[in-house]
Amino acid sequence: MSVNEKVIYIGPVYMPDGSSAPELMTEEEAIRFLRLDTDGPKRPEFTLRYYRDQQLLKGIRVGKRIRYPKKELLKFIDSLLDRN
Repeated sequence: MSVNEKVIYIGPVYMPDGSSAPELMTEEEAIRFLRLDTDGPKRPEFTLRYYRDQQLLKGIRVGKRIRYPKKELLKFIDSLLDRN
């Protein structure tokens, strides 16, 4: 690990329903993980894509679908905290 890298979280990470967060999430799981579906925008899938298109969040293509590594979602949350 380089000097500039941060350790984001240590320990288990959970979904809003209390289940363990998977290492690689579907779009729907990423929306739930970020809680965009509870009090967020009307079309959370567009918001998630916007974050990806703006390179604020990284997704990877697996087959025909985009998946979101848990590590990248945690980095995204951390970057939002750094803005404030």
